[in-house]
Amino acid sequence: MGIGLALAKLLSQKGAKVVLAARSADKLKEIEQEIPNSLAVPTDMHKPEDILALVQKTKEKFGRVDILINNAGQGLMNPIESVNVDEYKDVMDLNVFSVVRAMQAVIPIMREQKKGMILNVSSMVSKNYYPGLGAYASTKYALNTITYTARQELEKTGIIVSAFLPKMTATDFGQNSRGEKYVSSAGRPGMVVDTAEQVAEAIADQIESEEAEATM
Repeated sequence: MGIGLALAKLLSQKGAKVVLAARSADKLKEIEQEIPNSLAVPTDMHKPEDILALVQKTKEKFGRVDILINNAGQGLMNPIESVNVDEYKDVMDLNVFSVVRAMQAVIPIMREQKKGMILNVSSMVSKNYYPGLGAYASTKYALNTITYTARQELEKTGIIVSAFLPKMTATDFGQNSRGEKYVSSAGRPGMVVDTAEQVAEAIADQIESEEAEATM
């Protein structure tokens, strides 16, 4: 949904063969019918075996993996004093550990190709301190560090690693967040809220520029 769906459609329009990964098999199949040259692979990013299967099926279908976009993530809205640590661990697993697993799955393929790009979708909350968002923001702080470190580690291999940091986007992200309350996608009065399509365009531009970091 949201940014992922908009980006899949846009990259397909630009000529890419896209692999669609999400938990809902039925929705994925519907999207697969809409997007030419696409492959739907039902994937739960919490499960390491699903991530490996996703990469293997991509390699089997297309023979290579040129770009990995890690977009799966979930919010967590709680003051630090009341955040549920078990929920925090679960969100950390999705927002950080699953990304590392996916990176580790594609890096050997990209090394062999001597070319590839990994783009991790972070958040501008990782640059600020918002009450109620400390736990969630910490997952994006961690993701940024992993991204920029991997970029340096892999710079001589032909593999580009980058982070995109969206601001407020009009999606269901807030409603699907965990914790006591969510931030409305409508934002606050005067706040600029980007559409998923606008974010997708900016990410597509970053893929072409290969910048280390970009935002809206």
